[in-house]
Amino acid sequence: MFAAVSSATLIGVEGHRVTVEVHIASGLPGFAIVGLPDEVCRQAKDRVRAAIESSGFRWPQKRLTVNLAPSSQRKAGSGLDLAIAVGLLIADEQMPGECTDTHGFLAELGLDGSVRPVPGVVPLVAALAGLRPVVAMSSHREASVISTEAVRVGTTLREVVDALIGDAPWPDPPPDGVVERSAPPPDLADVRGQALARQALEVAAAGGHHLLFVGPPGSGKTMLAQRMSGLLPPLDMETALMSTMVHSAAGVGLPPGGLVTRAPYRSPHHTVSLVALVGGGTASLRPGEISLSHGGVLFLDEMGEFSSHVLDGLRQPLEEGVVRVARARASATLPANFLLLAATNPCPCGGGAPGACQCNDAARARYLRRLSGPLLDRFDLRVPVHRPEVDELLLGDPGESSVVVARRVAIARDLAALRNGCLNAAISAPQLDAVAPLDAGARRLLRTELERDRLTGRGYHRVRRVARTIADLDPLGGKVVGEAHVVMALQYRVRLSPLIGGRAA
Repeated sequence: MFAAVSSATLIGVEGHRVTVEVHIASGLPGFAIVGLPDEVCRQAKDRVRAAIESSGFRWPQKRLTVNLAPSSQRKAGSGLDLAIAVGLLIADEQMPGECTDTHGFLAELGLDGSVRPVPGVVPLVAALAGLRPVVAMSSHREASVISTEAVRVGTTLREVVDALIGDAPWPDPPPDGVVERSAPPPDLADVRGQALARQALEVAAAGGHHLLFVGPPGSGKTMLAQRMSGLLPPLDMETALMSTMVHSAAGVGLPPGGLVTRAPYRSPHHTVSLVALVGGGTASLRPGEISLSHGGVLFLDEMGEFSSHVLDGLRQPLEEGVVRVARARASATLPANFLLLAATNPCPCGGGAPGACQCNDAARARYLRRLSGPLLDRFDLRVPVHRPEVDELLLGDPGESSVVVARRVAIARDLAALRNGCLNAAISAPQLDAVAPLDAGARRLLRTELERDRLTGRGYHRVRRVARTIADLDPLGGKVVGEAHVVMALQYRVRLSPLIGGRAA
């Protein structure tokens, strides 16, 4: 007696189809699951047996073998429970086998026979292309985001089996109800003063440039960073689907509409571990904060307090736009195309005013060692932020709103996409002469900076990319990048030596 039922398992942010093969043979009663299951998957034998008996079905007192094919691929999680239970009932001839040929099963089973949701429904359903997914009631919205077939739901194992054999109709999915809108991001008009920092925020959003704020506590670094997501345009469909799959795989709640359309904003605490930031850590290689910010913003507040090896884990994803997580039995490539924002105090005590620092040389040296040169060099914009004046706080007029700035950002991004095929931050070095040509004054200025060793080769290319973005935002800007644009780009790339404890950085 044999049965085969379709399901899927999750590795990273990708679902992989699994065929659950069930064989029942004579012999001493036993239940074995093979095919590289993890510990949670192996425990399915106890959940499935209790669910079958609680649902009023007969448990076969024979030799039961469940193979999860392909056997060379690691299986993780409890999402195979429902498929295993249905396969056992078919193999034991308690239900016909042909009724499951067009279905795929993705749910956990409770001991009482209840059908429960599992994380990663969106990529799991994507792996079942051409089949009708059967999921828990609360997973219907997620499954409907990606499925091209009708999504079936059930609340109990008995309900699913009765619907499959035709004894009862499939339960109605939960009503959509009124789709609530997510709360809008904070408005840039709330920020008083900080003209240079506001402009840097706009340039970073328009060109996709990574941005570092350096300033004392209370200067508004975090307040500025929280308004970045409101300047970014809605995600395109490809990025929205990938971001939705990442959030689903990580078990993070999806927005009311089911699809992640607004640029994500993630701000992990400075005690975050390397695995939590980069991803991995489980047999399913769960995506980390880097991947959760795909298409949006990753903000590191108090970057100087993060562990140095955690910060260095950002370097490769910043360059390549992906995270490659490799383990002994599995590997995954996770998306990591994000805009990095960071804020740091000038020293451990945070004293920013002249003579206010109370840190000794050893404390400042330890603080600086966490911010490695290669990581700092990946910030296109390094901007000092000072505490606003009293009059700016109490009497200053509100600045431009996020809506106004976002409109300019969208125009600059469309211009870059039409000209480069990508954001300005992603322009390759060979492309620069073609898409960001310099006038004579700009070329002389950059030559001087290189000769005085104030720019590295990488820094030279980054300044040109930022200047290209500034020119795109300039109503009078044209195809050629002018000296004024380069001067402003250099203003946004200050050396950190006078800002952090008087040390070179």
